[in-house]
Parts: sequence; structure tokens; C-alpha cells
Amino acid sequence: MLDGYEMTVGLEVHAQLDTNTKIFCGCKNEFGAEPNNHTCPICLGLPGTLPVLNEKAVEYIIKAGLALNCEIATFSKFDRKNYFYADLPKAYQISQFDLPFCENGEVIIQPEGEDEMKVGITRIHLEEDAGKLNHAGSDISSANSSLVDYNRVGTPLIEIVSEPDIHSPEQAIAYLKKLKSIIEYIGVSDCDMSQGSMRADVNISVAPVGSDELGTRTELKNMNSFKAIEKALRYEPRRQIKVLESGGEIIQGTLTWDDEASKTRAMRSKEEAHDYRYFPEPDLVPVIVDESWVEEIKSTLPELPDVRQERYVTEFGIPEYDAGVITADREMADFFEAVVSEYDDAKTASNWMMGDVSKLLNEEGISISEAKFAPEDLAKMLNLMDEGTISSKIAKTVFEEMFATGKDPDTIVEEKGLKQISDTSELEDIIDQVLEENQSALEDYRGGNKNVFGFFIGQTMKATRGKANPGVVNKILREKLEG
Repeated sequence: MLDGYEMTVGLEVHAQLDTNTKIFCGCKNEFGAEPNNHTCPICLGLPGTLPVLNEKAVEYIIKAGLALNCEIATFSKFDRKNYFYADLPKAYQISQFDLPFCENGEVIIQPEGEDEMKVGITRIHLEEDAGKLNHAGSDISSANSSLVDYNRVGTPLIEIVSEPDIHSPEQAIAYLKKLKSIIEYIGVSDCDMSQGSMRADVNISVAPVGSDELGTRTELKNMNSFKAIEKALRYEPRRQIKVLESGGEIIQGTLTWDDEASKTRAMRSKEEAHDYRYFPEPDLVPVIVDESWVEEIKSTLPELPDVRQERYVTEFGIPEYDAGVITADREMADFFEAVVSEYDDAKTASNWMMGDVSKLLNEEGISISEAKFAPEDLAKMLNLMDEGTISSKIAKTVFEEMFATGKDPDTIVEEKGLKQISDTSELEDIIDQVLEENQSALEDYRGGNKNVFGFFIGQTMKATRGKANPGVVNKILREKLEG
């Protein structure tokens, strides 16, 4: 794959926590407000202010740690990470250095085209987010000025650091999708990558296969698209190999991904790891986590994706693949369960969820919770199809209207006259007319060309605008042609 080299990927995933207020002050934790409207002296780091820890943020990181099979520390503390940048008003970030809340976790993933595997999680720590720079140009390299929005400063953030267990783009994407799914399931973050609620720093290195040492790494910062991450992981290792093969050396540094050019570009180099001059945060006392509180939080964890997938296979009898696709998204899984509570063919329901439902949701760019129709509407439509009231072809028309308007399927069938024709005498009259109008085809059939049978079915369906019951049409035609 990489001409005698192996790629190693380390991922640092940042997820903003959905607390009502920021981590150290009472400012509203909300995306999309007017710039610099959700700020106060504390999150702006003005002199004389003191941070107060948001207990809900601690609860949420413990919840994330438990869901990701981590050990939860009973003693933890915050540290100051010192660096100067325009989006950091205090010139330091309150983070965690040597005593994070969560360590030694793992997740099981199933990469596309690969065997199931385990990815270790080194640690999960809690910190405050920085502000957001808005550059007056296409990107930071071409901007001649930048504006700073401090609304995001102080947003509680968890950073999930992986072990160097990932060696392919497929593994990286499977890991990121699994993290996103679990974090969404437990309700601590919406993980909306388009809003920056979930983003990843991607560390990439290459080394000869069998080497005991990892190669020099480069880092892609704040990636918020699975597609862009996958493209970068296909490009960057080959770039590094090309440099090494030509006798050059990899410079440790920070890169940016140019999506238009489909290549990485250097932002800044760093020969040594950055010295952030960590020291314990003097304005916050260490945090003692009571084990009984951890058990209480553990009891609130929902059924997680892997367990739910296994249950769908055993309880509903659907294939493992279907169960995996549906349970990857909690809202989709909840919707599916609501459908099968009123419709007893789980496989047909899963086919519709993965097919027509997902297709229209993707086209509209919305989630299942934003759809206009309810689970009972889909169940009712599927029951109409099974009862023979509408055909499977007409069901697609009904669903599209249901998706667009939110109308009840019975109402759509009635208003548009889509009820399937199953009346034998009515269909006999229509078929007689079809045969009368196609004498040449009828002679071909009686002359031994049995393929003409499909032509007659098509003409009958055309005459009824697709509303004829195919099974009844088939039966009547055979009787008339072979009787």
C-alpha cells in the first residue's frame, strides 16, 4: 500500500460539551450568537477575576470516560497551559497536564474492508476552548487582517487522545465515527462538525515496515470534516515518503489542508515540542471525585451503540450490517424502534430507513429529528403497502409527499387517488382492452414468444397509472393468455 512504509496516526479529538453555561463562568454556552455577546470579565481573563468550576462539565467528562471504557481518577487537577495567541485573551489556557480525569480507555471499531480491532485511548482531559479568528481572506495565509470572536472562549471542551494504534485512513475514519456516535449517544455533545463542536488534530508519520521507532510527525490542526481527514491521510504519508526517498527529512511542524488543491501546506515548523510551561492552576483547587458519584453517573448511561446493534440482530432479526448502520446514529435508532413498535417487519423497515429515508435526509441536509413525518406515519405507510392498499412503487410516491409535507399517508393516498386497484372485474376489463389494442403482440405470444408477457403487464400498469395490483394482474393475464 505504501511501498514498504507504514503510516501511524494519532488523533486528538476535541468535543465541546453541551452545558448551559461555560466552564468557569455563568456566560451562556451557545453557538451562533452575535460576536462577543456571550462574554464576561471572567472568560475574558480581566484582572481580579476568579474561575469557578462548572460541576456539569465534570459530570460530562466522567460520563464520556465511562462510555469509552476509561479509568476515572479520584484525584484530578487543572493546569495552566501558557502560550500567546490572539484568540486566547488570558495568554494561557486552563487545561489538564499530568492528572486528567480519564485514562486508559479503548473502543472497538470495524474499519471498512478490515477486521474488527481495538483502538486505545491514552487520556481524556477537560479544558476551556479558545476564541475564534475570522480572517479577512480565504485563509490565514492570505488574510491581511483578522477579527476575534470571544464567544467561544471558556466553552467546556474534552480532548480525547488516542494511542498510536491507527495505520490506515479507513481505521481513522472508523475510529472518529465511533467516537462521534458514542458521544452523541450519551448526550454530552452534539458533535456538529460544521459548527466546530467536534474537531480533530491529526498527527501523521511514516516509517519503514518493521521499524522499532516512529517517524517524525506532522500535525494537521482543527480538522472538522471526515472527508477532508480521509483525503489528508491518503495524501500526507505519500508526500512524506517522497521526501524520504529523495534523501530529505521530515520537518516536524503544523500543516493545513488545502481542500481545493487536495494537498497539505506548511503553516509553521517546530524542531522541538512546544514548551507550554505547564504549572498547576493556582485559582482552582484539586478535584476529588467521589466513587459513589461515578457509580451514579454510570447508572445514567444509555444503551450504547455496540450493545444496541447486538440487540437489534437478536431481537429484530435484521442483519448485522443493517443494525450497525441504524444504531450508528441515536436519533435514527430511536426512530427505527418507534417504527417497528407499530410495524412487525423489521427488515423492510430497516431497508426503508437505510434507503429512501436516508436518501431524502441527505439531499435535504437534515437529521431524522428534523423530518416532518413521524415514525407512526412511516409504519402506517408500510402497513398500507403490506395490506395491498398501495403498491411498493406507489409507496415511494406516498413517502416523498409525506417527507415534503408531513401529511398522513392515508390522506395522501385519498387526495391523490393512489389506492391500488385489486378489484378483479375492474382489472379484467382493463386487461381485455390492453389485449384488444395490442393484437400483434398477442399473436407473438401465442406464437411462442413468452417474453411478450412482461409487455402486457407494463401496458396494464401504464393504463392504471401504476395503481394495479401486480399480483392480481399477473394472475388474470395468465388465465386469459393460457386458459
